[in-house]
Amino acid sequence: MTDAYAKPELRDLVRNFTRKEIVPHLGDWERAGEVPRSLHRKAAEIGLLGIGFPEEVGGEGGDLTDTIVVTEEIIQSGGSSGLIAALFTHGIALPHIIGSGNAELIDRFVRPTLRGELIGCLAITEPDGGSDVAGIRTTAKADGDQYTVNGSKTFITSGARADFATTAVRTEDGVRLLVVPAGFTVTRTLEKMGWHCSDTAELSFVDVRVPRSHDVGGIQTLLAHFAAERISLAVQCYATAQRCLDLTLAWVRDRHTFGRPLASRQVVKHRLAEMARQVDVARTYVRHTARRVASGERLVTEVAMAKNTAVAACDHVVDQAVQLHGGLGYLRDAEVERHYRDARIMGIGGGTTEIMNEIIAKQLGV
Repeated sequence: MTDAYAKPELRDLVRNFTRKEIVPHLGDWERAGEVPRSLHRKAAEIGLLGIGFPEEVGGEGGDLTDTIVVTEEIIQSGGSSGLIAALFTHGIALPHIIGSGNAELIDRFVRPTLRGELIGCLAITEPDGGSDVAGIRTTAKADGDQYTVNGSKTFITSGARADFATTAVRTEDGVRLLVVPAGFTVTRTLEKMGWHCSDTAELSFVDVRVPRSHDVGGIQTLLAHFAAERISLAVQCYATAQRCLDLTLAWVRDRHTFGRPLASRQVVKHRLAEMARQVDVARTYVRHTARRVASGERLVTEVAMAKNTAVAACDHVVDQAVQLHGGLGYLRDAEVERHYRDARIMGIGGGTTEIMNEIIAKQLGV
């Protein structure tokens, strides 16, 4: 049976790009609070931004399995989940526009973004709304051939740098998605526990005029893309866990205490064994679920299970990695320390662990 995730040429491309263009600068970007626009252009030049997007809209083709390979290789080559969030925000900003089939919007927003010329964001969450998509309060009132948008959004990934925002609003027809190209204000850039290189913002919309033709779908359109986002986060989880396991294996083999390498001690061996088990289980289940999604199955419960499985594995492994690194693991700029901080968002973003369990419980009939 062919391994859908082998893709050696793609892995080599991503690995080389990461080691050359990302790893040497990641510490500086963490301190700056964002990645430079030049990184988007460089990634676009070798086709990375277009992977998983149809060629007819300016992409490179491929499917969910290809984007998974990109995520795995960036993190396992020394990148981070925060870097993934910053560089690939278009993965959640563009699909709704493409799905609308609106050629004008595709030419105006999709193609330039895949060329690294624009940065988009997805603006859903509101200050008092959390995961309650149906409770959206930002309004879009029809006025001739335009909407007037008022409201606020928070926790918006790449919001501080965004040139446009695919925004959830409430209209007289219910919750809709509008592509807002300008007029919104960044009211605050949010400082976070982790994902330091990924800018996160609060956005304000005050009488922002948006053409009604910028409507790209309703709440079902939004919900339909949750599976890919949750799969992406699950991949980031097991890839981060694998990277931390690899770093820890190297550390315990080289680190000596009382005349013996740490790796020779049974308690360390058993911790490593459990870390490896959890990584492999998470990777196997997430990849299996992703293949089903890529083949066209509309999965909800299995995706929720995959995300929670990967989050739990990542939480355990990054914690053990820091513990086994000792004092070094607690130092800022130590790679495992960054992964430890970055990992904490995984059980929150894309639907909390609790929301995932609600989805699973509903399938159980309870």
